[in-house]
Amino acid sequence: MDQGNRSGMTEFILHGLSGSQELQLFYFVFFMLFYFSIVLGNLLIVLTVISEPALHTPMYFLLSNLSFIDVCLSTFATPKMIIDFLMEPKTISFEGCMAQIFFLHVFAGGEMMLLVAMAYDRYVAICRPLHYASIMSLRKCTSLVVGSWLIGVFHSVSQLIFTVNLPFCGPNKVDSFFCDLPLVIKLACTNTFTLEVLMLSDSGLIAMSSFVLLLISYTVILVTVRRRSSAGMAKARATLTAHITVVTLFFAPCIFIYAWPFSSLPVDKVLSIFYTVFTPLLNPLIYTLRNKEVISAMQKLRSRQVCF
Repeated sequence: MDQGNRSGMTEFILHGLSGSQELQLFYFVFFMLFYFSIVLGNLLIVLTVISEPALHTPMYFLLSNLSFIDVCLSTFATPKMIIDFLMEPKTISFEGCMAQIFFLHVFAGGEMMLLVAMAYDRYVAICRPLHYASIMSLRKCTSLVVGSWLIGVFHSVSQLIFTVNLPFCGPNKVDSFFCDLPLVIKLACTNTFTLEVLMLSDSGLIAMSSFVLLLISYTVILVTVRRRSSAGMAKARATLTAHITVVTLFFAPCIFIYAWPFSSLPVDKVLSIFYTVFTPLLNPLIYTLRNKEVISAMQKLRSRQVCF
């Protein structure tokens, strides 16, 4: 990394989630409990799927990968945010800031693609049940997961490759609890209009297109189920409504922040909480922990541990 390109900038100062000193301790305890719940809940799902042969199916394979990526997504910034509640000033090195941007886009971009893959899996299972086993083979599922990660990495590199060489000479204050790309590039000592357009066409496009694909998939599934049975429709509607709610909580903040990068609002850092903290906890609750097969598998896993 060329030191001259960033004009001696060695660190950034994060404003954090709130400037209120009275709330810092409350936030520290609240988000620490939230983070531990995310990690424990999602890792429990991964362990359960791995250890229970009955869950070795395409749907649970994708769900376990979603849980893993949720742990990653919540870890790139949340632990530092928690520590920063007790620190003043809240500083982060230049390299640490660039690393946060990189991992945010790897994990967020990968999760968007994985959610689309999961919607495709449900579409095949409901709309083409006779061909499900041949279409959703282990090789196909593995390709979908690997493809999601590769798209996330490519998306992240395409965002960071121009940012890392921008000249930063001050100010160095980021109005968020982590280094978010729209906020960081505004601190560069140069005209960033072209870079903001590239960000709009990349992050905004991938978020919007993935969201639209998900809504189309869910709509097709609901229409298909409706034609078959009213009872099945009621169950599918309840399940998909919960799925759409979580998907909206994840995509809406991303679209709001990255589709309009030319202006930043104080509400942006609040919206960032949804896809970095809240959604990784809601995903296991909505997609997995309400599933009877998963609950049964967890009980078996617990019984084996007790016996051991």
